[in-house]
Amino acid sequence: MSIEEMHPLFGRVVPEWSSPTPQSTSLPPFLFYVYGGGNDRSALRLIATDFNSNTFQAIKSCQQLEDLRDNIGIGGSWLEFVDYLTTSLKSGDVKLIMDGVLESGGAARARLTAQKAKGMPRILFSLAKLVDGAASEAMANLSLDLYKEFKGVQSSLAEEQESKSHLTKVVASEKEKNATLQKQLDMMLYPRKHKSQKINNKTDSDSTSVMVSQDSPDKHAAPDQNARKGTNRVVPAFRRSKVRGAILDDTEDDG
Repeated sequence: MSIEEMHPLFGRVVPEWSSPTPQSTSLPPFLFYVYGGGNDRSALRLIATDFNSNTFQAIKSCQQLEDLRDNIGIGGSWLEFVDYLTTSLKSGDVKLIMDGVLESGGAARARLTAQKAKGMPRILFSLAKLVDGAASEAMANLSLDLYKEFKGVQSSLAEEQESKSHLTKVVASEKEKNATLQKQLDMMLYPRKHKSQKINNKTDSDSTSVMVSQDSPDKHAAPDQNARKGTNRVVPAFRRSKVRGAILDDTEDDG
């Protein structure tokens, strides 16, 4: 990204006096605006204003930015320097130092400093005071560009909300389709489940009937009756007891 392609940066900063004096008065917060100028002679422009009696501006060419880069010791490529510059201006460590108290109560000069992080090189811009028409023009440019930035953010937010709403509708539609498909699937599977349940119930019923039949009292009674019948059987002749007593013989003696 080049300086010319750098996205406009806006920020709020509370000014402070470099050397407070009895004549120095407290100053309201300032807005600062940094943007690419679009040509080599004004590659970078910076405006800081309280929209009252204090408006300051700095214009830096590419060569002056190269010198700034060398002075603060930022190595690497030009793109890395631009990234470091923008990141520093977006950080919370931005200060606006006021110098030279005017009779009107404002400052004659100002310096804006920015540091990416503690311990890293600090960027410094010297700002010149603008008056009359130049100050009004700078404040007008800042206001218009700030409004454009606001509208851009608003448009992006509206698009994001529209996209979110569309996705919500898509998700709801997919859920409804899934519910319908699930219902149809359940209707198709229910007869099979019902038939399978009937088969299982019939099998269980037949098994129960067999078990009941085997455990019937009639089945147990039959062997008992046969056993009783067995006790009345006729004993075979060869097993009968012989009758004891005298045997009479009626044959005549030979003599």
